[in-house]
Formats: sequence, structure tokens, C-alpha cells
Amino acid sequence: MLNPGDKAPDFTGRDHEGKTVKLADYKGKTVVLWFYPKADTPG
Repeated sequence: MLNPGDKAPDFTGRDHEGKTVKLADYKGKTVVLWFYPKADTPG
């Protein structure tokens, strides 16, 4: 479990186009992550 102020561990995910991205790809930049269940999306 992370606490406020902890550094996020590196992880790999997929963007909205299905491309693989790593958190490390954005080192030094501000990142906003938005998680939501696919079942709650249209289509």
C-alpha cells in the first residue's frame, strides 16, 4: 500500500489505443492516472 508522498513503483499498462506504456516513460513529468472498470464504459 502506498502512502501520500510515496514514489509510485514502475508498472506497465496500456493506453486508450492499446499501446503498451511504462510509468518510467514519463519520468520527470506530471502524470494523471485514471482507472475505471471497463464495464462502466460505453460500447
